[in-house]
Amino acid sequence: QVQLVESGGGLVQAGGSLRLSCAASRRTFGTYTMGWFRQAPGKERESVAGISWSGGSTYYTDSVKGRFTISNDNAKNTVYLQMNSLKPEDTAVYYCALTRWRQVVTTVHDVEYWGQGTQVTVSS
Repeated sequence: QVQLVESGGGLVQAGGSLRLSCAASRRTFGTYTMGWFRQAPGKERESVAGISWSGGSTYYTDSVKGRFTISNDNAKNTVYLQMNSLKPEDTAVYYCALTRWRQVVTTVHDVEYWGQGTQVTVSS
């Protein structure tokens, strides 16, 4: 079993920045992908960004392209999401996700492990 622990959420004004971190409790052997999903009140959970184990493949949903950057540190089993130019519509609970034997996962039903979620609130 893999546990994912997120940190870095909080309250920020529009235009500000936050950096989310997610650490896996143990090394995942073989290839895997980690990424971030978010869920706003009354909305479905959606993929935000994902990265392959090698870092060679990344995915961003259209609304965050050019503002968010995903990266990973395999030595620390950690994935990061740097969020710049935040907008009120980015307000949501952000969930870390991990799936083995895949390059990038963009759908909720393909995710194997979830973090507990961290709240990101962007005020206008």
